[in-house]
Amino acid sequence: MSRYRWWLALIFALQGCAAWADGQTFRIPTRAGVEASVYWEAQEGAKATVFLFTGGNGGYGKVVDGKPTSHNFLARSVALFLADGFNVAIFGLPSDTPALDYGERVNPRHLADVRAALEFVRSKSPAPVWLVGTSRGTVSAAYVAIASVDDPGIAGLVLTSSVTAFKKQGAVPTQNLAALKLPVLVVHHVGDVCVVCRPSEVDWIMKGLKNAPLKKLLMITGGVDPSGDPCESYHYHAYIGQEQEVVDRIAAWMHNPVN
Repeated sequence: MSRYRWWLALIFALQGCAAWADGQTFRIPTRAGVEASVYWEAQEGAKATVFLFTGGNGGYGKVVDGKPTSHNFLARSVALFLADGFNVAIFGLPSDTPALDYGERVNPRHLADVRAALEFVRSKSPAPVWLVGTSRGTVSAAYVAIASVDDPGIAGLVLTSSVTAFKKQGAVPTQNLAALKLPVLVVHHVGDVCVVCRPSEVDWIMKGLKNAPLKKLLMITGGVDPSGDPCESYHYHAYIGQEQEVVDRIAAWMHNPVN
């Protein structure tokens, strides 16, 4: 399937999701003189909220007609999370940080920004929050989860296409994973050839989750027509052609976490 045909098929699939209503963006005061952007979309009857950290430099692209335009796996899967019964929030960018590189994601400033965004999300819905990251966003998700071990409003953590390379600042296996005492789902594609997200190194994450009451590893196979940079949105790293399957499996586990 060509990239054009795949993208067209995804658009038609999303149009068929009744939950795909318009979302909104907000600017949230976080630190002195700083605001962070947040995308928010509610799902009627949602029992939980997914708080998404995208990869790369972060953010969700422009929002056009209430929809994020980023092709990042999580941003382009908003409708799928909604259809599976979740509110959706996406952390954007702070006004003083044009790009969230590795070091920026394990910085107290980042934690302050995310905590303010989380408080805003909770003002929109009291539902428990799942922190979900993909690629470089897993650095943020793990960092925030570890710093929030005493927060009863955090239901759990989902890491997809995790940064595993120890040379990268904040790589998930280098963080204090033993501090996590909440359910953790790790999702990775066996065909991921991104040099900083090697499938062979995912086991270091699982070994680090010594105190997680529930933990599960999902290794994904399949997909269609991978192309371009293996660390970007159109390759196995981003579950190309498998968005529905992967999100549905993530959602099923969040609704009923088991080892």
